[in-house]
Amino acid sequence: MGHIVDLALRRMWLFGVLSLFTGSLCIHMDSVGSHSMFTCESIGLRMCQDLPYNTTFMPNLLNHYDQQTAALAMEPFHPMVNLQCSPDLRPFLCALYAPVCMEYGRVSLPCRSLCAHAKRDCQKLMDMFGVTWPEEMECSRFPDCDESYPRDVDLLVNEDPTDQSSMSVQRDYGFWCPRELKVEPELGYTFLGVRDCSPPCPNMYFRREDLTFARYFIGVVSIVCLSATLFTFLTFLIDVTRFRYPERPIIFYAVCYMMVSLVFFLGFLLEDGDRVACNAANPSQYKTSTVTQGSHNKACTLLFMVLYFFTMAGSVWWVILTITWFLAAVPKWGSEAIEKKALLFHASAWGIPGMLTITLLALNKIEGDNISGVCFVGLYDVHTLRWFVLAPLCLDVLVGVSLLLAGIIALNRVRMEIPLEKENQDKLVKFMIRIGVFSVLYLVPLLTVVGCYLYEQMYRSIWETTWVQERCRDYHIPCPFQVEQTSRPDLVLFLMKYLMLLVVGIPSVFWVGSKKTCFEWAGFFHGRRRKDSGAVNESRQVLQEPDFAQSLLRDPNTPIIRKSRGTSTQGTSTHASSTHLAMLDDVRSKASSVHSKMSSYHGSLHRSRDGRFTPSSHRGMEERPAYGSVPRLNDQSRHGSTRDLSDAPAASITHGSSVNRLAEEDGTSA
Repeated sequence: MGHIVDLALRRMWLFGVLSLFTGSLCIHMDSVGSHSMFTCESIGLRMCQDLPYNTTFMPNLLNHYDQQTAALAMEPFHPMVNLQCSPDLRPFLCALYAPVCMEYGRVSLPCRSLCAHAKRDCQKLMDMFGVTWPEEMECSRFPDCDESYPRDVDLLVNEDPTDQSSMSVQRDYGFWCPRELKVEPELGYTFLGVRDCSPPCPNMYFRREDLTFARYFIGVVSIVCLSATLFTFLTFLIDVTRFRYPERPIIFYAVCYMMVSLVFFLGFLLEDGDRVACNAANPSQYKTSTVTQGSHNKACTLLFMVLYFFTMAGSVWWVILTITWFLAAVPKWGSEAIEKKALLFHASAWGIPGMLTITLLALNKIEGDNISGVCFVGLYDVHTLRWFVLAPLCLDVLVGVSLLLAGIIALNRVRMEIPLEKENQDKLVKFMIRIGVFSVLYLVPLLTVVGCYLYEQMYRSIWETTWVQERCRDYHIPCPFQVEQTSRPDLVLFLMKYLMLLVVGIPSVFWVGSKKTCFEWAGFFHGRRRKDSGAVNESRQVLQEPDFAQSLLRDPNTPIIRKSRGTSTQGTSTHASSTHLAMLDDVRSKASSVHSKMSSYHGSLHRSRDGRFTPSSHRGMEERPAYGSVPRLNDQSRHGSTRDLSDAPAASITHGSSVNRLAEEDGTSA
């Protein structure tokens, strides 16, 4: 019988809860004004009406930034209040959710006894409705006293509570994430230091028409950069043997920025709806469109990986380019010697950006860029921008400029100290100018990008504070306190950053642009691929001209010694091997007679000491080395080389070999 009565009582309680639930949740929205200046505001909660005080302040003691949020948090306790399980429950809840508004600096907390009585009396009902006592409402957190709320001293502070409506509570509550910008906790979003929050889309600083202009501007620049870098790469594919070390890194550098421009071009194509950089809005849950963060968006993650990886790889390849120039100019490494380090170069150029990209993926630091339509890093997180973008770029600039200056100084010393013929000196000067112009065309855009990032990092907090101050009343969140400086970013700054980030890849065209490139493309379009690359190889042979090559190698007091056209990569002379091969001509002439006949007169002339050119076919077969060996020496130079080898140790001939090749190629292409 008792069980039936208990069941009937439960049904009656539930009916009473349902009948009073709607009325209890109502808030006088017309009386709840903006709390953005943290003034004392009238209490709009039905549960907290008819109390000894009628004004409160927000945020309250439980960090609810408006009365609407506080009302939603009070929902679980409405059945207990309506059923009047304890006379102390309602004053205790209102003391936390709608505390009495007092003078600045004073907060009145409810007594511990009030909390204990309310919890003890309503514990059974709470268990019945499945309500747990919140941790932030534990009675041990409150002062040990036995008074009602509010105390008499709280009411004596200002006898007319309505006068408190103009009193401003002067303190800074920090940034409160609006309900419209909140996201699911499992996404791991962060905005302005607040978790489960994301910046608004399309952009928190610029208007829609500004973003449209910026998107088309970036799209046009990306097409230009993509065309330039693609032309460089295709020129390399036409003749892969043309660009050797130390200039080979220019090709990989161009490939990196070709991929960067391709990503920005894809962002331009994905303009409609910001499908990658922004999350869709959900009006039913009062959720607006927010910026994509993390790796849950696969398209955003893919664009980020390609863009960040190749941006960092491009800067590393430029450093490697300066390293190869340094090795060619200072220690005088040859092309083959530098090429032996190619595996180390590739491991560094692709490995370092790869590790940085994996680290950012693990840290979940991907952010949507709603200006360009792609995804990158450090757009809203200043610390990530500092360590993963600024630090690598600044380090690359520092190392690259140091090596570049050292190489140019070494080449200039060669030009000043070693006497050269006017023609060869002009070639070396042109080569130095070419390196300098190419480096300036790369460094100026890169330093501009670094400057934009530094400026953005310095003023980011001011921009964010200005945005919060302008939108706090719309979002019903606390406004900043005592804002000393306000500023909004200029769209020109971001357009300059994207422009220079893409223009960095265009200087590669400057290096490949020459008459030789025009001839190669003309031959490619007409279907004429040169099977005999003798003319191309002429510009590729190291130290081909004795007057120019030996002048770089010899001591000013030492007579010129002719050398072979081969390049030693071990720092030893090839004279001995050339002479030895010439002495063994009779033994190997039969095996190489066919190749010697085909290549003896194929467009090559032999230059004698008196400056005249005689066909190489006039010499006997016994003077021709086997096919594939070093070029022929005339009688005088052969005897001179033999005599020199017998009288003195072999001299190093790799001195400046790769630089000489580049200088000669520069002279021929010009």
